[in-house]
Amino acid sequence: MSGLILVYTGNGKGKTTASLGLSMRALGHNQTVGFLQFMKGSKNYGEVKIAAILPNFTLVQSGQESFVSYENPDPIDIQMAQDGLELARRWFEEDNFDLIVLDEILVAVAFKLISVEQVLDLVRKRPPRLNLVMTGRYAAPEIMEIADTVTEMTEQRHAYQRGVEAKAGMEF
Repeated sequence: MSGLILVYTGNGKGKTTASLGLSMRALGHNQTVGFLQFMKGSKNYGEVKIAAILPNFTLVQSGQESFVSYENPDPIDIQMAQDGLELARRWFEEDNFDLIVLDEILVAVAFKLISVEQVLDLVRKRPPRLNLVMTGRYAAPEIMEIADTVTEMTEQRHAYQRGVEAKAGMEF
């Protein structure tokens, strides 16, 4: 059976959350999950904290704790994104996961830390049975075109707009 390619994009909340939910579903079926976060380095995310005790769930961050500048990314941000891409390649070659989530890879492309062609080349090399999820705002049309399922999260309202601060367990 061949794997699926899913894209979670859009300006609304829920892309990482949806991919974590899908990861829990896969784990419930005794599948293995590789969860690679681009442009994220905080150890304060709930998924980072729980990853250490979840069997068959591997989470790796490939980013700094600070935000990346769209206009002028730091060379270390570019290097960390490229390192993340290389890790994804290795994961594909090793073929030890049933599901791989490339969280925020679409933002890394939009910020020009990774090229669209690099992502397309990576996807072409994935094991045929592998289910792959790519998340982030600003999904390139070429990436959406190759996906089996594309979900766009659309923000209608967010508590942050009313002055509510980010809540542990909800936003991170």
